[in-house]
Amino acid sequence: MSGGIARGRLTEERKAWRKNHPHAFVAKPETSSDGTNNLMIWQCIIPGKSGTDWEGGFYPLTLNFSEDYPSKPPKCKFPQGFFHPNVYPSGTVCLSILNEDYGWRPAITVKQILVGIQDLLDEPNPNDPAQTEGYQLFVQDKNEYKRRVKQQAKQYPPTL
Repeated sequence: MSGGIARGRLTEERKAWRKNHPHAFVAKPETSSDGTNNLMIWQCIIPGKSGTDWEGGFYPLTLNFSEDYPSKPPKCKFPQGFFHPNVYPSGTVCLSILNEDYGWRPAITVKQILVGIQDLLDEPNPNDPAQTEGYQLFVQDKNEYKRRVKQQAKQYPPTL
């Protein structure tokens, strides 16, 4: 009955998030066509940190939880083609705390995941590249990399 464990934990995560979450972040379960919440899929928004090239962008991210959560991390995906050295072309985020064999711990919360991904945006890990173009520009042409990041920020304006 591990699915009950996952849903119970996600219900608690949702309550905790609604009481206290970082400014400008959004994280909520997807609403099904019948109006019910699907706790296993969360639609999130990660704001670019102020003072960085990511500032001004509000980046959509989907968290897909399995019935094995919190034993296994959620799959975290930006839109396909998202420009970042540690995001696969599919949009999947490559981050140590999301790797079930490496950095994941069941105590990690949705809030910690989203803040960790926000940190990753401006502080890519060149030792763990997930896409060729983002990685090569980050390593070889910082000015063009920054230009592309700023251009991408404009593609994701605030939703309000």
